[in-house]
Amino acid sequence: MGCSSCSTGTDGQPKGCKNNGTCGTDGCNKLTVFDWLSNMALPSGERPFEFVEVRFKNSRKAFFKNPENSSLAIGDIVATQAKSGHDIGMVTLTGELVRVQMKRKKVDFKGEDFSKIYRKATQKDIDIWQKCRAREEEIKKRSREIAIILKLQMKISDVEFQGDGSKATFYYTAEERVDFRQLIKDMAKAFGIRIEMRQIGYREEAQRLGGIGSCGRELCCSTWLTDFRSVSTSAARYQQLSLNPQKLAGQCGKLKCCLNYELDVYLDALKDFPSQDTKLFTEKGLAFCQKTDIFKEMLWFSYKEDPANWHVLSKDQVKEILEKNKKKQKVASLEMYVLDEEEGEKVVFENVVGQDSLTRFDRPKGKRKNNRNKNRNRRKNNNRKKNQKNA
Repeated sequence: MGCSSCSTGTDGQPKGCKNNGTCGTDGCNKLTVFDWLSNMALPSGERPFEFVEVRFKNSRKAFFKNPENSSLAIGDIVATQAKSGHDIGMVTLTGELVRVQMKRKKVDFKGEDFSKIYRKATQKDIDIWQKCRAREEEIKKRSREIAIILKLQMKISDVEFQGDGSKATFYYTAEERVDFRQLIKDMAKAFGIRIEMRQIGYREEAQRLGGIGSCGRELCCSTWLTDFRSVSTSAARYQQLSLNPQKLAGQCGKLKCCLNYELDVYLDALKDFPSQDTKLFTEKGLAFCQKTDIFKEMLWFSYKEDPANWHVLSKDQVKEILEKNKKKQKVASLEMYVLDEEEGEKVVFENVVGQDSLTRFDRPKGKRKNNRNKNRNRRKNNNRKKNQKNA
């Protein structure tokens, strides 16, 4: 993990490119924020903002007060205040942009109950932190085994150690309420640390763990998405997507967040579109809407008696027929308005950037057989001529 301008440490964490937010590759942190104010000097007499943003394991972030105004840069490892002991995290944002982020997240920075940054982490702090991080996978596996033995209906998805190794937070998902008191006792006895259980949703689980989506890119929730809006199946219906759970569900098992991205565009386009329940009255019979295409502004209708035979009409033609129906006038038939669909040739392969044909290495089977027959006949003729000369 790490961008091209910063090397990766032994524990998998980036050492920091020291570009103070001007790194354009955006590959160092999850949910990172580009510091576009890093190269701007403060006005004379202004003191730098005393809060910094610190990221811990995965996407967990928090704001901390820097009371001593220590010179901190993005990528620095710092020791921060915790409820008991101290925690180790990485600075992800400094300066005036932290004020903007705190206002956006509605965090009151004028209060006095903020946690503080103790110091930059020493090598001893980093060694303890790395040793604790190395134990997390083993402890997660062991805790899952204990939960299975106790027959608890829960899934422990992640374990996060506090920087000083005195406490571990177990993140879990469950459909119903779980009584994990015995689980905490068994884990505290097995691991010798303080245990904290924290229930998270399935979307938060995917955000923490990360992964690659069906689009081939990293999950939106683990890279830039900061809030989870509700997604309903109506979003798929408005966009005329097939209600296939395997295609519409993300790695969290819920509907994909990206179903909401283009929903507003579809809703705006459908405002000027006839309803899906539109019925057209013709002398030939009643016609129902079967399909719409908001991009081509076309609708497909079929008669009640002949639902398999569809007729394509433009949006304006449908509105014209509806106006006549409102005046209690029937059109003769849909065939009068049917558009001629120009079916172009289907392009199997299109040479757009100078590639060769995809079948350039394929030889027709017939040619190979013909060549073999020609060579065989040629050999027979040569042998016949040699025999005649020898005779």
